[in-house]
Amino acid sequence: MRDREPDAEPPPRLLRRWELGEARRFVPLPVDGPHRAWRVETGTGRTVLLKRYGQIDRKRVLFQHSVTTALDAAGLPVPAPLPARAGRTLVQAEGRAYAVYPWIEGARRDGLELSLGQCRQLGGLLGRLHAELDRLAPPVQQSLLVPTPRAADAIAAADRLLAALPQDGDDFAALAGRRLRERRELLRELADHQPPEAEAFTVGYIHGGFHARNLLYGRTRQVSAVVGWGGLRVAPFAEDLVRAAVALFAGYGEERGLDLDRVEAFVDGHRAAFPLDAGQICSAVHRLWWEQLCDLGPLRRHYLERRRDRQGPPPADAALVTWWTAHLDRTLEVFAAPYSGAARPEQAGHLDGP
Repeated sequence: MRDREPDAEPPPRLLRRWELGEARRFVPLPVDGPHRAWRVETGTGRTVLLKRYGQIDRKRVLFQHSVTTALDAAGLPVPAPLPARAGRTLVQAEGRAYAVYPWIEGARRDGLELSLGQCRQLGGLLGRLHAELDRLAPPVQQSLLVPTPRAADAIAAADRLLAALPQDGDDFAALAGRRLRERRELLRELADHQPPEAEAFTVGYIHGGFHARNLLYGRTRQVSAVVGWGGLRVAPFAEDLVRAAVALFAGYGEERGLDLDRVEAFVDGHRAAFPLDAGQICSAVHRLWWEQLCDLGPLRRHYLERRRDRQGPPPADAALVTWWTAHLDRTLEVFAAPYSGAARPEQAGHLDGP
């Protein structure tokens, strides 16, 4: 059937289920994963975003809908799905699952384009999201055992990659070998910096993808929408904060490091909205640095799987690891300094989890 084809348009009459009339025009949006989405001009004159899901866990999607609806009701810039006539936010049509969202105009901005004041406001927004998720989401275990990559495993992986390089290779293969040997030596030198095998963290439901691609800015240069809620999951709040800061503010200068001034403003804004323990923040920074140090995937993809591209400079991920290793103490100071270890807000009024 045509509607089952990956790129087929949805049935024009589908929007009647939301009392929006028939679709007058479908404008496909860039494909992102297994789902499809369209900007739709409806028969009532309203413009909406229509999302068609691929393979889904229905219970999980409905939980995401309930969370984003609650966040929207709390006044946060989170698009909530529109209920259909029957009150459902997830509608089945011809074997497909659909949801409709209000269309929100906005543009994406790189984190390094933001002023320090805007970085502080953005950190405050993530803090407000954490606080509201902590209040609304169901109670979860307040400690989490986080597995740690082993230096020995990463060194063994580097040895395997080095063995896979052609012995009579060109300059590109020689460069690959040099980068891999540099990483192997770093791992040997820093093996005693490996985080504990398990550690307790304060956890809750997090966005899981708070970065430039999931943030839309309106004409006032304020965030008009936080999108991309498919990564909603239980994880340490500190991890979400650190990953967000690294994703937003990496790539600064020729060394491809972190813009620590912007990081400091971002973390300070988060602290004002949702204080976290300084020790957990430092642990999250240490763990993410170690995770990236042990991850040879970027080097493998760049030098072995894409050799035909003949790109000499190291990938951004690898360059960041080198910079971060050289500035680890300063990075820890910047993330932890504003934190006073204040208590978290009390929980109240929970949603049921998936």
